[in-house]
Amino acid sequence: MNASAPVPAQTTGREAVIRVRDIVVKFGERTVLNHLDLDVFRGEILGFVGTSGGGKSVLTRTILGLVPKTSGTVEVFGENLDDLSERERSALERRWGVLFQQGALFSSLTVKQNIQFPLRENLKLSQRLLDEIAFTKIEMVGLKPDVAEKLPSELSGGMIKRAALARSLALDPEILFLDEPTSGLDPIGAGDFDELIKTLQQTLGLTVFMVTHDLDSLHTVCDRIAALADGKVIAQGTIETMMAATHPWLRAYFHGTRARAVQAAHG
Repeated sequence: MNASAPVPAQTTGREAVIRVRDIVVKFGERTVLNHLDLDVFRGEILGFVGTSGGGKSVLTRTILGLVPKTSGTVEVFGENLDDLSERERSALERRWGVLFQQGALFSSLTVKQNIQFPLRENLKLSQRLLDEIAFTKIEMVGLKPDVAEKLPSELSGGMIKRAALARSLALDPEILFLDEPTSGLDPIGAGDFDELIKTLQQTLGLTVFMVTHDLDSLHTVCDRIAALADGKVIAQGTIETMMAATHPWLRAYFHGTRARAVQAAHG
């Protein structure tokens, strides 16, 4: 099988909860995604890597419907997103959570209010229940209860990431989209965040689609990796598959100076 081809679900015995087929995305005359195919299987952490500005975050936003596609199809939980009514689409969107690159917390709301925002938008709950859920999510991501009343401007970078993660988990999603979740964190903070993601994935049975450039994350938490170059997925598989790839960018990425340091750290 071609290393860049999507892995047929029937040959793996695994359910593809996200199926991207023949996706084209253009910004003006520039083609960012060029007939891209990708599957994300239930219960896995998929690391999505690629060149800087190559379209990694664009694919995430295309799946979420935030960036319009020129052509192709996106299926989530077996549903073609183009075929859904507004009501059906809204119901489907409640089954995924999103952590954007810089957290994207509402600056004028406290952490508790940020977490409660998607709950208020989608459900009719009492204030008592809203508060209970918010404090549960705060504890789940390893923050102290007193963080609930703080504004984003009062938080460190790592705390912002965790607060945003808590908000993304507010509706108990089945799929979690993470866009560069460890960017801007120091190595210890990034390692702790990776460990948190892995723990939550195992505890909650999440499927995680993680856009990242962090080699440590790829080594320690990702079950599978897909690599983007020239608008397409050029390779996918385990970290060992990526290490053995012959594509020039993959060799430079997985065998460069920083890669060797990471490999040494992981034995």
